[in-house]
Amino acid sequence: MPGLVEAARHRFGLETIGQPFSGGYVSYVLPAKRNDQDVVLKIQFTDRESRFEADALRHWSGQGAIRLLDHAPEIGAILLEQCKPGRYLADAPSTDKLGVLAGLLRKLLVPAGEPFLSLKEEAGIWCSNLEADWETAGKPCDRRLVDIAIAALQDLPSDETAQVLLHQDLHGHNVLSSVRDPWLAIDPKPLVGDPAFALSPIVRSFEFGHSREAARYRLDRLSDELSLDRERARLWTIGQTMAWAFESDYSERHFETTRWLLD
Repeated sequence: MPGLVEAARHRFGLETIGQPFSGGYVSYVLPAKRNDQDVVLKIQFTDRESRFEADALRHWSGQGAIRLLDHAPEIGAILLEQCKPGRYLADAPSTDKLGVLAGLLRKLLVPAGEPFLSLKEEAGIWCSNLEADWETAGKPCDRRLVDIAIAALQDLPSDETAQVLLHQDLHGHNVLSSVRDPWLAIDPKPLVGDPAFALSPIVRSFEFGHSREAARYRLDRLSDELSLDRERARLWTIGQTMAWAFESDYSERHFETTRWLLD
């Protein structure tokens, strides 16, 4: 890692690099300066989810998302604008969080194609792994949740829909306050596919309230405000929630959310 940071410093012409931000899980993120401008250096181990992050940020061009300044794919490094004050949406108690997210999605759901992985492909991967993941985890939930998720992930991709750029991890800790725009999305894990999928990470995000009423309110309000197919959004949420649940530290909460969406 020290070698990668040094390589990024030379590649991007950084004057200084600070101490890393806390809270990261799959990347190493540090404040830096370039041409006396505050920037952010992000170094990540490139995988299926992060491979096209820079391409997604470039495609959005700062509209609803943090702005990409530079990219060095050979070392897995990207240079980003720095959001100030940079407060998490999840930590803004007096803010209409769903209103913020609806506003961001109006900017983010733009037509896209290559090079992004399609939602159809990703759903196929989830579907093929779900049963094995359930068994490996020790069958921690009733089998019907797995069966319903598999059925949804098999059926939904067969329908023709608009193809838009999707932020598949849009939750309250992936939206930061900013001077340039009140709120900006970060860390997109991009896909291209059905717009109704865009509600999945929000509906399952327990930081916005963890109850049957809260989850269903998110689904109802956002599908109505954004004119998205509620039933497709519900089924996509079940599929992604279960696909991500077994490796999560909050598996039981995700199982509960799935049950609430089935009632």
